[in-house]
Order: sequence, then C-alpha cells, then structure tokens
Amino acid sequence: MELSSPRFKSVAVTAGLSFWFFIIISAFSIFSFEILLIFIASVLTITQVFSSKISKGLDILAKINTKIFLGALFIFVISIYGIFFRVLRIDLLRLKKQTDTYWLDMEHEAPDRMGKQY
Repeated sequence: MELSSPRFKSVAVTAGLSFWFFIIISAFSIFSFEILLIFIASVLTITQVFSSKISKGLDILAKINTKIFLGALFIFVISIYGIFFRVLRIDLLRLKKQTDTYWLDMEHEAPDRMGKQY
C-alpha cells in the first residue's frame, strides 16, 4: 500500500470499512441497503477529498484492517475444521482405537495373502 496512489488507498479503506460496517449492522439486525449505501458514499467522498492529506493514515488503517480480517478468517477456518472433524468423528491424531477403519492393519495380515508386486 505504500507505493499505491492516495486515491486507490481511499477506495481500499472504504471497502474495508464498508465490510466491517456491514458486519456490525447485520449483527445488530438493523441492516438495510440504504444505510449501507449512505455509509459507503459518505466514507468514499470524505476519503477521496482528503486522500492526499490523510494518505499515511489510510495506509495504517489498511494494514490494521488487513491484519484483523486475516486473523478473524484464520480463526473462523480453524473453528470450522474443528466442528467438521467433531461432527464427522474424524480423529486426526488417532488417539482412540477404532474398530471400523478404512486403513489396513498390516500387523494382522496373513503373510500368505501378501503377494509379490512385480
């Protein structure tokens, strides 16, 4: 973002702030497109007008927004994997002994059943 133009920074920050605004107003159950469009238009107008003066601030805000978004995304993905593994009863560490498994247990196979591979 440091090499980007101030106008592009303002668009990127507007997109990030609009995403968080959408999340917050949806969480409070007061979402409407009119409120979202007014917020986007006002933030975009203010940041475009003052983009050259607040360029460093836009850069810092974009970095913070990216770190928060990626951190939340990482936590969400790890949580979803944990929930899926719990629901599907997948034991990645093989801590519990299972009788029904798709893996072949080579210790209990008879030697006469194993043929040569060539």
